[in-house]
Amino acid sequence: MKKYSATLSNWAKAVFMLIAISTAGCTGYRVGSMLPPKYQTVAVPTFINESGEPFLQNPTTSAAISEFQIDGSLKIADIKTADTILTAKLTGFSLRPIRFSADRGRQANEYRMYINASITLTDRETGKVLVENPSIQGMADFIVSGDMSSSKKNALPEASKDLAHKIVEKIVEVW
Repeated sequence: MKKYSATLSNWAKAVFMLIAISTAGCTGYRVGSMLPPKYQTVAVPTFINESGEPFLQNPTTSAAISEFQIDGSLKIADIKTADTILTAKLTGFSLRPIRFSADRGRQANEYRMYINASITLTDRETGKVLVENPSIQGMADFIVSGDMSSSKKNALPEASKDLAHKIVEKIVEVW
């Protein structure tokens, strides 16, 4: 019986030491927003579409709003009351083939969609630029099924979401 309790005691010590060592690296970690307390809200006006590809502004703007809501660091607000304003320009759109058909060597059957944007986050009251990034890129892969137009349309939400995630990440992690 004595040998069993000594073994249990040594085991408990080993577990305690393992926990202490594994959590030691987390002492500087902080849960929550990294933003200054002054900035609680963001207005997201419809993105400006300079990409040459029609109708990108609505799905990309909606995706950005959704991503801010998921992240929770900044609440969505009206442009007249928000602490910050996000201005985004869609600067490019492209499709690149990434896989070709085995029986038709030159015909692509899978593409990668790229959406490029530039962003500026400003303090609504002062106009001071808080974050500026001239080159953010979202992307999505898709297989052509049916016609190309429908396939592109089906891939657009995923590319928009990827772009939105990167935009929110750039804004929230700057501080």
